[in-house]
Parts: sequence; structure tokens; C-alpha cells
Amino acid sequence: MTSLPDAPATTSPDSKVTYSEPRELTDPTTLRALTHPVRLALLEVLTLEGPLTATAAGELIGESSTTCSFHFRQLAKYGFVEEAGHGPGRQRPWKLVHIGMSFSDVNDDPEMTIAAKSLEKMMIDRAFARLQNFYNTRSHYPKQWQENSGSYENILHITVEELKEVEQECASIFLRFRDRLADPQLRPHDSLPVEVLLFGFPMRLPEAAQ
Repeated sequence: MTSLPDAPATTSPDSKVTYSEPRELTDPTTLRALTHPVRLALLEVLTLEGPLTATAAGELIGESSTTCSFHFRQLAKYGFVEEAGHGPGRQRPWKLVHIGMSFSDVNDDPEMTIAAKSLEKMMIDRAFARLQNFYNTRSHYPKQWQENSGSYENILHITVEELKEVEQECASIFLRFRDRLADPQLRPHDSLPVEVLLFGFPMRLPEAAQ
């Protein structure tokens, strides 16, 4: 599973944050450490908002600053976030080390497979919950956003090599807009954060496997 396509390191002159390429996760211990709703919520809100203190993050995700502080420290332990200078008083903001991650549940390590499947399920469930929330609140958006947002479903009769080409071409489109996550100055004034979910999967087993 890949949450964002690969790209060179990106620096935001506004926040002085440098993001390296999406992180490849290959350790089951790290995957298990990330499989927690608060920790995923913190990574999501840092992606949208940039560096945040535990207090500010807690207000955005509906958790206490104490809870967020604990989970920020755990995320830092596993290399997902790091301190971003000093905040007001004794507070310290946290920032992402990477934008995006990739991991796979297709490997020879059973422990890695179990950990990857668990994290993938949690991430997919959270993404579909956000999608459902959009549909529940769609009428609140301006008409232009309503008309141009939604789902697009197609069935393609393609080979596995062609499926790979489709995924790579879509990833190249997403890559064009990646720098805007790190640098708010690159965002058009009328832009919004938009989540795009891409799933490509066969609808039945090959005849040889049946």
C-alpha cells in the first residue's frame, strides 16, 4: 500500500520543514506501532496543517494534549515525527519527517504480513469514513465543488502489466501537486485538501488458480 507517490525532498520556506521521500516500512514492529487511530490521526493532521503542538493537534483531532503528547513521542521513537523548534512557553511543535509511506502485505515474513494487513485495514477504514463524511456533508460545499467531487468507477479488462501502467500514470498525476503539502505558498487561494483513493484489483481469480 502506498499513501503518496515517490518524490524528491521538498522544503517549505514558510515553515522551514524539509520532507524526505515517502518512507518504506519493512519492519513489523514499526507497522504495529503505527496501527493506532490517534497516531494515524496525528500524521493526517500534520500532513494537512504542518507543524503543531500537542495542544493544537488535540484540538483538531478531539483528543487531550496529554494523549497527543504521548503519541507524538511514540511516533518520534519510530521515526515518523520530530521536534520543529520551540513553541510558546514550554510547548514544542512537532513536524513530519516524511510525507507518505509505503508497505506491502505480500512478502515471505508471516509477521510482516499480519502487521501490514492490520495497518492497511485501519488506514482503508479511516479513508472510507472520511469519504462517508463527505457524502453526509456534501450539500454544505459550494455547488462547483459538489459537481466536481465524487466517485468514478470503471471496469478494465487488462493484464497485470497494464494495471501497473495505470497505477504509475495515476501516481505521476498526483506527484504534480505534492509540493503543495509542504509549501502553503504554492497552494492556489481557492484550493482545498482533496483525498483521492485509488484501488486497482482483479474481480475474480485467474482460471489457473481456480
